[in-house]
Amino acid sequence: QVQLVESGGGLVQTGDSLRLSCAASGRTFSIRNTGWFRQAPGKEREFVAAITSSGGRTLYPDSVKGRFTISRDNAKNTVYLQMDSLKPEDTAVYYCAADTTGVFLSGKSYAYEYWGQGTQVTVSS
Repeated sequence: QVQLVESGGGLVQTGDSLRLSCAASGRTFSIRNTGWFRQAPGKEREFVAAITSSGGRTLYPDSVKGRFTISRDNAKNTVYLQMDSLKPEDTAVYYCAADTTGVFLSGKSYAYEYWGQGTQVTVSS
């Protein structure tokens, strides 16, 4: 089993930056890839970023590419999501997720078996 706990969310203004953290515990050695997703009220869960266990590869959708950066510190079993130039449309609950079986880095939510409880990010205009 893997447990994930997100932190770092909050209320910011347009153009501000925020860094989210995802701390993993349990069978962390089994994690192959870690992803960030978000879900706004009334919308489907959306892929935000993903990173391999080594940190050597990352994946982003066009909607956040150039503004968001995913990274990891394996010594701390923590994955980060640096979010810059935030926009009101970035407002959502942000979730991190762990994939213990995948071969390829994926932006599909069904590829991830373990999920955190989420952290709210609100960007005011």
